[in-house]
Amino acid sequence: MTSSKGADTENAGKKACSEKADSENGIGHEGEKCCGKQAEGDDTAKPVVRAYRVDAMDIESIRDAAAAILSDFRRVDILVNAVGGNMKGATTSDEVSFFDLDAGMLDRVVKLNLMAGAVLPSQVFGREMVINDNGGVIINISSMNAFRPLTRIPGYSAAKAAVSNFTQWLAVDLARKYGDKIRVNAIAPGFFLTEQNRYLLTDPETGEFTQRGKTIIEHTPMGRLGQPEDLVGTLIWLCSDASRFVTGIVVPVDGGFSAFSGV
Repeated sequence: MTSSKGADTENAGKKACSEKADSENGIGHEGEKCCGKQAEGDDTAKPVVRAYRVDAMDIESIRDAAAAILSDFRRVDILVNAVGGNMKGATTSDEVSFFDLDAGMLDRVVKLNLMAGAVLPSQVFGREMVINDNGGVIINISSMNAFRPLTRIPGYSAAKAAVSNFTQWLAVDLARKYGDKIRVNAIAPGFFLTEQNRYLLTDPETGEFTQRGKTIIEHTPMGRLGQPEDLVGTLIWLCSDASRFVTGIVVPVDGGFSAFSGV
């Protein structure tokens, strides 16, 4: 939970809640820094950061966390849904085909990314934004997989495509009911090296890129993996009044990966 109090910016005083678990690209952490970034250069602005334990796959746990946050900060203006990730048990390989994957693991990956990563927190915190005089902003985390599914991770790819679709659906639904009071958008990060994909992209013994990692770099025009701070600018824009007429979009932050045809 982040509060930037007294900052001389258009986001001054906004309360931001970042829901995160095994965040795949560091955006949960960057979301927490968002208001702090807005406050830089103003010695009177003192960002207040508090952590709350929550199981984002359990709506009662989310409600309890929301109650605690509202008790401490009185309102939530920004929700960044950064819960997500993949699991080895839901990943195919040369030895494990799609038909061999455990249905329970696939189900868990889909629920983690779609329900916990977008739907449930949006239900709980979105309700509070409706009664908030300032309205609110919801940011979901999609993926390159939503545009073009990658090999080996069927559950994750399907869930992230659903996150993009849900983002558009919710944006339209809320805009038709409440006008410009609540905006809903998503960020689709490109490839960022994290603990959840390290075993796919790097060799554990040498630290060098695997063939999959090399292929990703070759298809990223900027020629590198993303860094968590690469997401901050887009996040701040979507959270601020600079994007007040923007809702229902999914913004790629991918070093050109989604634009490159391969030739």
